Amino acid sequence: MASVQDFIPQPYTATDESGSFQWSAPSNLALVKYWGKKANQIPANPSISLTLNNCKTVTKLSFEPKEDNGAFSFDLLFEGQPKESFRPKIEKFFERVHPYLPFLTQYHFTIDTHNTFPHSSGIASSASGMAALAVNLMSLERLLNQGMTQEYFDQKASFLARLGSGSACRSVTGNVVIWGNHAETPGSTDLYGVEYTTVADVFTTYQDTILLVDKGEKQVSSTLGHDLMHGHPFAGQRFAQAHTNLSAMKTALATGDTDAFIKITESEALTLHAMMMTSNPYFILMKPNTLQIINKIWEFRAETGIPVCFTLDAGANVHVLYPQANREAVTGFIKSDLATYCQNGQYIEDQVGYGAANL
Repeated sequence: MASVQDFIPQPYTATDESGSFQWSAPSNLALVKYWGKKANQIPANPSISLTLNNCKTVTKLSFEPKEDNGAFSFDLLFEGQPKESFRPKIEKFFERVHPYLPFLTQYHFTIDTHNTFPHSSGIASSASGMAALAVNLMSLERLLNQGMTQEYFDQKASFLARLGSGSACRSVTGNVVIWGNHAETPGSTDLYGVEYTTVADVFTTYQDTILLVDKGEKQVSSTLGHDLMHGHPFAGQRFAQAHTNLSAMKTALATGDTDAFIKITESEALTLHAMMMTSNPYFILMKPNTLQIINKIWEFRAETGIPVCFTLDAGANVHVLYPQANREAVTGFIKSDLATYCQNGQYIEDQVGYGAANL
């Protein structure tokens, strides 16, 4: 079984003066949600996600050696401009991963990053952002340790990304990723995401249209929301439900059962928000238009028989999921019936992707 000790490196076999890397990493969409975590970014329950293709973070990491090896040193640019509000999160990330990347204090870094979608609005921008930073840092470690295997690179990148944002570990590689110990999934672990490959063709090209109900920053951060699961009156039942739903979702994905996929996906989305509404303090991230969209989707599915469904992350925006074969009908429905509920009529068309890419 994997251990954190596996990711503490031996002395490096090479040195590098300066250079840069650039990677993209996608957001991901949890079907079975993780909500609640233990110390060191360990999930309270396992989750399974679809990797997206278009909603991504692109990060360029430049590095040069510095004389003072005692502190972290970095400049951070977001969409070309300094972003001091992001600095504390990067500082905390560096502190957490320093035992596994001891070279961090030996370089000055310039982190130049941008998203292809609105950040802090419930589309898992922290997942793509931390995954993109993690694979860049692993590229530097691979220069310093040139015998590194691709499997180790991927596992450690996912491990590191998790320490920045839990769900980021599901954005490194794979169409479908499981994170968290799950009795019925050999090789599953709390430490990093593992690719689930027994997936029917219909799901490898699944479409995800993200309806931007509210592009503003969330009123309650995901970190606070996770913390509120401590002492939550329904926490135990929820964690058990996630294990059961993950088993059922694996079967649905393997057999191409879109009906089962719909039932689990929508139930998981509503359960996530039910946990928020029954925590102490309680909060509601859905907006009136979120509910309007959900009802419209249910009506459309009942009338047409098309296997379209919704899911939600920790925000008001709605992900509309459907097979590629139904794309024309569903996108027509979105334009005619759902876009009016979006902020400025805006939505993002996406689909299942694979993972991080070296640019």
